[in-house]
Amino acid sequence: MKPMKCLAALMLLAVALGGCMNRAKPERWTPTEDVPEIPRKLERAESGGVPTLSVYDTGREAVSDMDIETYVEGVVAGEMKNDWPLEALKAQAILARTFTLRFCADKSSKYKGADISTDVTEAQAYDAKSVNDAIRQAVKETRGMAMAYQGEYPYAWFHAHAGGMTELPTVSLDYGKADPAYLRPVESRESDSAPESVKAWTARFTIKQVADACREAGTKVKTVESVAVGEKGQSGRAKTLKVNGQEVSAPSFRIAIGANRLKSTLIDDIEVDDGHVTFTGRGFGHGVGMSQWGAYAMAEQGQSAEEIIRHYFQDIDIVKLW
Repeated sequence: MKPMKCLAALMLLAVALGGCMNRAKPERWTPTEDVPEIPRKLERAESGGVPTLSVYDTGREAVSDMDIETYVEGVVAGEMKNDWPLEALKAQAILARTFTLRFCADKSSKYKGADISTDVTEAQAYDAKSVNDAIRQAVKETRGMAMAYQGEYPYAWFHAHAGGMTELPTVSLDYGKADPAYLRPVESRESDSAPESVKAWTARFTIKQVADACREAGTKVKTVESVAVGEKGQSGRAKTLKVNGQEVSAPSFRIAIGANRLKSTLIDDIEVDDGHVTFTGRGFGHGVGMSQWGAYAMAEQGQSAEEIIRHYFQDIDIVKLW
């Protein structure tokens, strides 16, 4: 960013309005006492060098070694369109890097000989073919940067479209622990450029499909006579559904019936008629963490990647690890 010479009073006013291009870095930029450790199983070519990952590619059905920065390029290209605003791409890069480090610190890939994979059921989407100059720039400008919370890598959750407000993991993800302190429901002003199909949607299923999904979600029903939203979160998302009066986990039901059809649990209306159940709702994804279309809007408005992340994740640090 080009520095601007402003009078002190004008500079303070411009920063407050988001109009001054010379934004100061946040106070908690790199607090050395809270920087998480690099997972020990990741090799580093030299002291302070970029860690190397063994990545199982589901397309090639093979494991290959690459540095994290190269891997993050492919993840950003897989998770976000490569023609999006640069600061949105940078925010996605920081989240992708954080997710990778958290995964490697806590888990093992189900693929032999791999630290992580391109399997979306295990980790993140990956599309090396869609990497372009914009994505390379986003990854380069965030090189080594990750989120940290109290010396650990937080969960770097994100989704496509929040439908106006994000939600807690215990509501939208069947998260079995206490909600992390760095996540609270926040307003999310989504970009007008988002497709109409994610702003508002209708999904219609047969009675049998709904009954099968209920059973897969852990609630046995013989047939479906009534469906209603049960407990809700602060955003209005369904934590539970009531099917014939029986409680069904809404997040598990969504996955069972098809998360690309029942696009979210932010459900506005449910109708049962003529052997079908019709859901009407808003948004796309679980609604936890960063909204990608919200990041798009904030980037269009001149917000930085750090500002985008700090909006969706509270009280976190953004640290530089290499």
